[in-house]
Amino acid sequence: MRLFQNSGIAPSYRPRLAGLVEGVSGFEQQKNVFLDDRYGAAHILLPILGRHPEAFFTNGDDEALQRAWARENGLGQDTPLADILLAQIEHHKTDIFYNLDPFRYDATFVRRLPGHVKRKIAWRAAPGKIDFSGYDLVLCNFPSMRKLWEEQGAKTAHFFPAHDPELDNVAANRNRDIDVLFFGGYSRHHQRRREILEAVARLAGRRRVVFHLDVSRYTPLAETPLGWFGPLKTVRRPPAIRNVSAPPVFGRAMYAQLGRAKVVVNASIDMAGPDRGNMRCFETMGAGALLVSDSGIYPSPMRDGQTMAVYEQPQGAAERIERQLNDGSWDVIGWAGHRAIREEYSKKRQFERFLELV
Repeated sequence: MRLFQNSGIAPSYRPRLAGLVEGVSGFEQQKNVFLDDRYGAAHILLPILGRHPEAFFTNGDDEALQRAWARENGLGQDTPLADILLAQIEHHKTDIFYNLDPFRYDATFVRRLPGHVKRKIAWRAAPGKIDFSGYDLVLCNFPSMRKLWEEQGAKTAHFFPAHDPELDNVAANRNRDIDVLFFGGYSRHHQRRREILEAVARLAGRRRVVFHLDVSRYTPLAETPLGWFGPLKTVRRPPAIRNVSAPPVFGRAMYAQLGRAKVVVNASIDMAGPDRGNMRCFETMGAGALLVSDSGIYPSPMRDGQTMAVYEQPQGAAERIERQLNDGSWDVIGWAGHRAIREEYSKKRQFERFLELV
């Protein structure tokens, strides 16, 4: 089976990746730098991480990476990124096209795929209207999201992120100097998250609290006198949150911070349905920190009081964190969470499930 997996990178990750690949010109070399940084590793399939010769991986929105391949394969420097991706698929003689970025490469792109591509599969776990026509299957681990895609005419199936074995060494460290960690986005779509983070940030007077926030591009302006009034207030951080804020972290830098944290707080975005268990939950539990997350419907290994902890209201998050830190149960439950994710959501099981679907 000739597998082609396409992914994408968040704008905030681009500066870090640019630094990592500085001076690296070749496609394979740049790709390996990216894979070694473990960004999004929960979603990258086992043959890709294992560098299987019949498996091809790229980030179709990474211009530096894609133009490196174009140069090496005789394509002009003005070739559109979609055409480069199509040429890669044709050159690879792909059987299975697995796309983690269907928002960018939707039905318009799928209709251009060559005949040797036998199965076209997409992953999507965020709301929004996407034309999935042409895809044989849309994968997601959230039932409510699958229902949304099915209402738009797509055929769906249950699939899931997986534990990155690189986190095993991170989890083994139990001597941790950050009491409470958060990392994630902060924008107008995160008003409930703001309430939760503000409550948790007030623990900073007696606990070490660190929030690695990926803020809106309007946040710096919103936090000047010009942004005190009007619509920018939705992206302005309250003082308690600003006082514990740090720049966003990605890849192995994020893994390093997870290895220092006793507790990691999770808060779903405003547009999320009742389902829980995003990639951050897998990464947190995989790293052996105690996941403290908002109530909802979680996959079976995520059990309140056994492998993670659940809160109902914003103030309840701070109270739950304080309780787990005070009695030391963060360590026991965090380690149990690591074992549960490692055993039930291994990369091997993830790929076995993928093979069932193709």
